[in-house]
Amino acid sequence: MTERIKTLEMRGITKRFPGVVACDSVDLDLRSGEILALLGENGAGKSSLMNVLYGLYRQDSGSIVVNGSEVVIDSPLAAFRLGIGMVHQHFMLVPNLTVTENVALGFCHRHAFSLDLEEVRYKILDISRRHDLEVKPDALIWQLSVGEQQRVELIKSLVLGANLLIMDEPTAALTPQETDELLDLLGDMARRECSVIFISHKLNEVRRVSDRVMVLRGGKRVYEGPTRELSDRELADRMAGRTLGQASSRTPHPLREETALDIVDVRARGDRDRGKPALNGVTFDVRKGEIFGIAGVSGNGQRELAEVINGLRKIESGNILIDYWNITNHTPLQIIEQGMGYIPENRIREGIIPSFSVRENLILKEYDGPELSSRGFLNREKIRRFASDLVFSFEIKTPDIETPCATLSGGNIQKVILAREITRQPKVLVAVYPIRGLDLGATEHVHRQLLKISESGTAVLLISEELDELLDICDRIAVIYEGRIMKVLNAAETDKQELGLLMAGIGAAEKSPADGEAEA
Repeated sequence: MTERIKTLEMRGITKRFPGVVACDSVDLDLRSGEILALLGENGAGKSSLMNVLYGLYRQDSGSIVVNGSEVVIDSPLAAFRLGIGMVHQHFMLVPNLTVTENVALGFCHRHAFSLDLEEVRYKILDISRRHDLEVKPDALIWQLSVGEQQRVELIKSLVLGANLLIMDEPTAALTPQETDELLDLLGDMARRECSVIFISHKLNEVRRVSDRVMVLRGGKRVYEGPTRELSDRELADRMAGRTLGQASSRTPHPLREETALDIVDVRARGDRDRGKPALNGVTFDVRKGEIFGIAGVSGNGQRELAEVINGLRKIESGNILIDYWNITNHTPLQIIEQGMGYIPENRIREGIIPSFSVRENLILKEYDGPELSSRGFLNREKIRRFASDLVFSFEIKTPDIETPCATLSGGNIQKVILAREITRQPKVLVAVYPIRGLDLGATEHVHRQLLKISESGTAVLLISEELDELLDICDRIAVIYEGRIMKVLNAAETDKQELGLLMAGIGAAEKSPADGEAEA
């Protein structure tokens, strides 16, 4: 039987990894029906502390007290038995199984026997109705949007009896509409005496949903108090340990005439909905030195657009040109050699090799160049200096360059990818959600780097759902809806209201060449 958590106390929690103290004698308190926001820069120790609470890590010292009694949480199974559930930033779901089968896996692990799938299905539908969480029990996970997958993770925890939920960057991959729905849901759950620990970098969401905030910096608790006590700027400064500068923004300037990237009437199919077209006659160009934004609600063709440009998905018709060279349906290596840089949406699966060191990940695209090798042999000393210089100049927080990339925080993994791609000085850089899940300091760093590389002449294609980001640093913004470009706008002459309407499909789509011929 799951115990209902009324009070939680973590006392003096310390967790060490080789070369770093992730949590340094941290205290945390939580009461029933309370939402505690856990804040801190990437690498501050937030996820490590929560992984201790969830049983993924064992603390080196310190204690956990639930309802007045000290407990040992040595596995997620032990956490579930105490009523603790966790929704990770990177979902723990099996893509080729259905929603019901994924939830049933949790039951099997907890009870050590298989359950009737119909019983699990009934429980899913019951929880869905009670918490207004729309989900299709028979849908395959890989067919669901990011927002839908997060609902599955929530339902899995609730079906297993959790009444203390750890939410690790829960809105990082959600649309504005999905974010609003989730925050409303968390507020409703708190009113029903479900406690929530909410990890986020988005201070507007923290202020909207939380009762108290706790700030970690360098593995230590540096602030704890009611959310309303500090302003957003004061909270951001507490997280960074310094006064942050104003966000970087683009100074309006005339666009160059030279085109770096041409997308001409591109059509391609998606993975969902049995191969329904994901790109339906997409046409636009990106000039040299320009930051060109793509705005749209998740699932309208952004991922497929990035993949066809980088040779990861075949197109059915149309052309893609980089610096007037046709790279349509070329291999990723051929496209890289033509001067393409790529910051992918999934930084863990596509951006790095997790088991490789920081040093190895930094040279993935340049290891065979004359600067780092000779006659087929790697020059280890040059590689060491090259990697160390990038770690310093891009402010990558790592114990050393031999540290496996998988052990870094999300923000520092993103800096590794950014350093590798920018150092190559590509003709075109495709950046997909580059600040997703990043703290304010890391976001500031990413934007500075994108502005800097564009000023050197690189064309940047920035795909994002953060309208403030697009309006701040882009020259032009194209809105994509159901695989079509609705309109291309001058960033200095538009606003969030106009972009929002276009993202909802309200407005005339840009005509592709094929459309024009049909009308003629």
